[in-house]
Amino acid sequence: MALANIVVAGAGALGSATALALARAGHAVTLVDPSGVNASAIAAGMLAPAFESLFDEADYALLIEARDRWPALAAGIGLSLDRRGAIAVGEVADAQAWAERLRDLGAAASMVRPEHVADVAPWLAPGLWGAATPADWRLDAATALLALRRAAVAQGVSFAAGEVSGFARGKVRVADSGDLAADIMVLATGAATGIAPELAWLAPIKGHILRAPASLPAGPVVRAPGVYICPGDEVVVGATMEAGRGDAEIDEAQIATLAARAAALAPGLADAAWRPAAGVRAATPDGLPMVGWSRTGRVIVAAGARRNGWLLAPLIAETIAATVAGAAPDPRFDPARF
Repeated sequence: MALANIVVAGAGALGSATALALARAGHAVTLVDPSGVNASAIAAGMLAPAFESLFDEADYALLIEARDRWPALAAGIGLSLDRRGAIAVGEVADAQAWAERLRDLGAAASMVRPEHVADVAPWLAPGLWGAATPADWRLDAATALLALRRAAVAQGVSFAAGEVSGFARGKVRVADSGDLAADIMVLATGAATGIAPELAWLAPIKGHILRAPASLPAGPVVRAPGVYICPGDEVVVGATMEAGRGDAEIDEAQIATLAARAAALAPGLADAAWRPAAGVRAATPDGLPMVGWSRTGRVIVAAGARRNGWLLAPLIAETIAATVAGAAPDPRFDPARF
């Protein structure tokens, strides 16, 4: 296709990466967002194909394919990736089962005895066995969004504040910013708009996350069923999942549960001054994102990444750039599959 004037709605991980990819392909791009806090901004920034596949039954091969797009993107925007891996901890039988399952998925994995768990995460409760993998990485979400925005600005992307409310006759309607001319619109807004009928397939998933300035020595992300702990100068603990919840209100019961799970693994966090946040993700019936042309003319959907918006962002951006260029739909992501 010839170069186009494209409006991307949504400045989270998917929208920001997509805007940059389209601008690098030579298109004129405007990125529109209400400028509020989105789920990408508060996320822990997991690039975790192994443990997301183990604990959330995701597609490991797909997530590895996506993760392997990140080094080139990160280098191009000046972003550092934390590649110290991850370790799941628990009883010896649990660790053995996790390590075996990770290897079955195709991930490198090893059993870690309690004394060696203490070497990599001395802040953990004693006696825990581990299943470790180098396959899982992490980025800082706020830093990544800023780096993507700076790269997009350098590439000529324009920005507009407001909520997209419609697209017809070559005009995108944006509250507070008027109409924007567009040949194509990319919807990367989750389930927040009814412009594309395919978004009706999306279901919300609410998640809570905790942060505290309780410094823990840097090391791998520590996981257990229902919780993860990212050590560092700021400790990040996540994440709850409440299917069907579309509000971002803080639920004190969910916070208490998450904090208790963290303290059970790391007793030193029992008195942490947690700063909670909640965000809403969107999921499709089969757990795979929708990326491709909508039945609504000249609209491309980019939604439904579930827990893995950051991980999938460069692959989805690449898929959208190929779609605009005329490539056939990727059957894994085609919105028409529903």
